[in-house]
Amino acid sequence: MHWLQALDTRLFYFINHSLSNPLFDWLMPLLSGGNGAMKFFVPAAVLAVLAAIFFGNGRARICALLIVAVVAIGDPLIINTIKHAIARTRPCIALADANVLIGKTNSGSMPSAHAANWFAATMIIFLFYRKKLWLIVPAFAMACAVSFSRIYNGVHYPSDVLAGAILGAGYAAAIAIALQMIWGCIGKKFFPAWHARLPDLLNPELKNSTLEIRNSELQWLYLGYSLIFIMLIGRWIYLASGTIELSQDEAYQWTWSKHLALSYYSKPPGIALIQFVGTHLFGDTQFGVRFFSPLFAAILSFIVLKFFAREVNSRAAFFLLLIVTATPLLGLGTILMTIDPPLVLCWTWAMLVGWRALQPDGKTRDWLVVGLAMGLAFLCKYSAVYEIICFGIFFALWPSARIHLRKPGPWLALGIFLICTLPVVLWNSQHNWITAAHVASNAGVGAQIKIRALDFLLDEFALLNPFFFIGMIWALAACLKFRRDRPLWLYFFCMSAPVLLGHLLWSFHSRILPNWIAPAIVPAFCLMAAYWNEKFSSGWRFVKPVFIAGVALGIFAVAAMYQSNLISKLIAPLPGEMDPSRRARGWSQSAALAETARKQLQSGGESAFIICGHYGLTGLYSFYIPQARQEAKSSLPLVYSADFNEPKNQFYFWPEYNYLASRKGQNAIYVSEADLYKLENGWVWKWLAHQPINRTTPAPKTLPPEIAGQFESTKDLGEQDVKIGDRVFHRIHLWACYDLK
Repeated sequence: MHWLQALDTRLFYFINHSLSNPLFDWLMPLLSGGNGAMKFFVPAAVLAVLAAIFFGNGRARICALLIVAVVAIGDPLIINTIKHAIARTRPCIALADANVLIGKTNSGSMPSAHAANWFAATMIIFLFYRKKLWLIVPAFAMACAVSFSRIYNGVHYPSDVLAGAILGAGYAAAIAIALQMIWGCIGKKFFPAWHARLPDLLNPELKNSTLEIRNSELQWLYLGYSLIFIMLIGRWIYLASGTIELSQDEAYQWTWSKHLALSYYSKPPGIALIQFVGTHLFGDTQFGVRFFSPLFAAILSFIVLKFFAREVNSRAAFFLLLIVTATPLLGLGTILMTIDPPLVLCWTWAMLVGWRALQPDGKTRDWLVVGLAMGLAFLCKYSAVYEIICFGIFFALWPSARIHLRKPGPWLALGIFLICTLPVVLWNSQHNWITAAHVASNAGVGAQIKIRALDFLLDEFALLNPFFFIGMIWALAACLKFRRDRPLWLYFFCMSAPVLLGHLLWSFHSRILPNWIAPAIVPAFCLMAAYWNEKFSSGWRFVKPVFIAGVALGIFAVAAMYQSNLISKLIAPLPGEMDPSRRARGWSQSAALAETARKQLQSGGESAFIICGHYGLTGLYSFYIPQARQEAKSSLPLVYSADFNEPKNQFYFWPEYNYLASRKGQNAIYVSEADLYKLENGWVWKWLAHQPINRTTPAPKTLPPEIAGQFESTKDLGEQDVKIGDRVFHRIHLWACYDLK
């Protein structure tokens, strides 16, 4: 095989050196996306796909969707898998005299993803437009030019692009044929009316069909089920890939799952139990911690889809599913395992069953389910109490519902809810009602008034998707006019507006975190979808482009949160300080820096441990330092919180985290989060223009006096940047502390 490598290298030098000329030196980097070309190519490609989907004929739409599918499947799952398995060094690194015209990367060389993606797209175009040379020839020429540019620019061998081209064209054809076979089987069974109009995906000529389907509404339901299943599997694959790490709250609450209790300092026991089950199924891994988050999102989508299809119609239910999927705040809850995903699921479950219970023929058993759902919601987050108020407001506004107050159902539901609160009440009665004081402090009760209403509105405007935020407010306002005619609309209004309005009013007193309104989002969107559906049916045609724009913007925003590198491909890498995934990246590197300092401290043979200045950092280091993860449940953990001596977090209530009692005479590394660099005013414009951004280094942290007083001596080890690539995501300050008193 040596002669093949030699031939490959000779061909590389011929293209990279012998063919070198000023024109190619300018053109080839552009074809590879260098010199800022990517910020034009990627938006142009996205716009072309969107234009084909929303404004093209049936053939163009299916062709565009298949191109997106084969690139989305082939690049990460096929090309990257082979690339990591072969791990061939790129010529720009292996050959010292390679003429490199674009940035170097350490990722594998064989096969070329650029070549694979372009030839995959070209194959799909060929399958759909075999007789139109004016489309096929430019596509093939562009694929060849881009592939050639990868060799000319010094980042791939000729065999890399040849393998990428063959693989890309091959799996594109295979995926297209497989989808055609699947459509032939599934389409006839589950989507008969659509299949009658479009029997052949690869020759998509729409036909007039007289097929009558009594239950045609089922086709939209099946489409919704398919989307839910695909999103569930896709999210699990994404989490298993390790693209993002745990956030501080997730890691902190993971430590709770190692110390199960009736309740905890700041939250009910639900999140600890969920993580306990997840990590027992899949181990103490990121996937184990987050396994239930995509599952909860799938269950939520399923019950909302079924309910809305029954009460409104299946088509509107599917579009509601798209709205929920394209909302960034809800999108975060599909991958992060915090207290909000189970809260939103249980709140919505109680709301949907509650509507059935409120009907004239509502059963007592329905109310029992409502009480259980609200109780489980409370065991996840205390704000579940708001739902009782929401039901009360609906009883007050809808006289026909008040007949149920003379029946046992609502009171039994309330009783079940109160029973579910007992674990929290018992734990707090044993711990001086510390949770009540903490929740009041978080809400700003008794604090100086700070008007933050504008911040609250701007946060929700961005995180709820600008199009959907405005549409939601519009629908809530319109419901006031139609409240006597449409009880379902009023019901959605009562399940959302009190929470939204209450937090808005409180934002004139204190800061409101964006996720505090999470349980109100789904009912508000249900109202918006019902309102839009009626207005569209009555002739408001502008609803369609608003919906399309909102879904397109929302899906991109959610994708950017999942994979922030999309932003760098469109424009430029965001400064690490502003990266949307910063709070869930870089923590393993941060933990490694602290662990390295700890091992250096105990190199003389003495034991050493780590103290963190924040409970979230304690949880993260306990998870990402292997020895600490193994000892998280032991009587002598490796990582401690500095606030153990007063009730500021859950570590105070666990005796094993009192290092003063168990680590006397030992050394420690104290770690605190340092402030990030301050970006200069107007940094956004420099970022857009690809210009250097000036930063100001903040003043260094000082060692807290109470920590210094616990040791015989201390040494400042300075601050260290936590980087991913060349971007700073976090900064930490380290101190060596000697001989615990």
